[in-house]
Amino acid sequence: MAKDTLAKLAKAIVKHKIKVIDLTQRLQPSTPVIQLPPPFAPTKPFESSLISRYDDKGPAWYWNNFACGEHTGTHFDAPVHWVTGKDLEDGATDTVDPQRFIAPACVIDVSKDCAKDEKFLLTPKRILAWEKEHGKIPKGAWVLMRSDWSKRTDPALFLNMKEDGPHVPGPNADAVRFLVEERDVNGWGVEAVGTDAGQAFSFEPAFPAHALMHGANKFGLASLCNLDQLPATGAVLIAAPLKIAGGSGSPLRVLALVSDSDD
Repeated sequence: MAKDTLAKLAKAIVKHKIKVIDLTQRLQPSTPVIQLPPPFAPTKPFESSLISRYDDKGPAWYWNNFACGEHTGTHFDAPVHWVTGKDLEDGATDTVDPQRFIAPACVIDVSKDCAKDEKFLLTPKRILAWEKEHGKIPKGAWVLMRSDWSKRTDPALFLNMKEDGPHVPGPNADAVRFLVEERDVNGWGVEAVGTDAGQAFSFEPAFPAHALMHGANKFGLASLCNLDQLPATGAVLIAAPLKIAGGSGSPLRVLALVSDSDD
C-alpha cells in the first residue's frame, strides 16, 4: 500500500497534478538579518566569494565560497537554538528525526490585519475562529502565519526598526502556548525575519515563539514567502535544514506540495 501511494505521488508530481511551491527567499548579500542591540553579538550577513569561473583557477568549473550565520534568510530554528531547548538530545539540526521535516501545513491568513497594524498579534481567539472555518489543527502540523510581510522588498521596511524596537507582526504568548500545549504542532512559521513578534522582548515569557516552541522540542521557520499561494489546509511542507553538527538552525529551501484544484 505504501509503495503504491508513493508511486501515485511521484506520478502526480511529474504530471504537475501536484504543484511544488517555493516558500524560500533568495539568499544574497542584501538579505536582511536579525538586528540585536549591544552588547549582544550580531550574526554575519550572507557573503559570497568567487573560487573560479571557467578561468585559470578552474577552466571547466564555476563555484563560490559562502559564509553566513545559521539564522540567515529563509531559515530553520532547531530547538537547541534557545536556552529552553539546550538539553534536548534530538534538538540540533543533525539529531532531529528527519521524519519531522515533512509535515502538513495550516496557513492562517492575517495579511489584512497586518496591513492595518504593523504590530498585529495572533491570539488563541483568532486561531479558534480559523479552526471553526477550516477544521482543527492536526497534531504534528506546521502552522504558518500569512502576513504578506515578505512582499516588503526594502530591507529597512522588512526589519521595520522604530525607536521602541521592531514593529513586526507575530503571535502573542497565549497563541504560542495554545499551539504547543493544545494542538501539539510540529512548528511555527512566519514571513518576518524571526518567528516572534517584533515587540516580543516585552512578553511573558519573552520571545515565546522561541522559549515555548523550542522548550517543547518544536521548530521554527522564518523569512518565508509565497504563503499567498498556499491553501488554508491541504499543503504538505518539506523543510529540511543542513545537517550541521550541533547546529542551532540553518538556511534551507522550503517547499510546499499543493494539489492542483483543477484535478
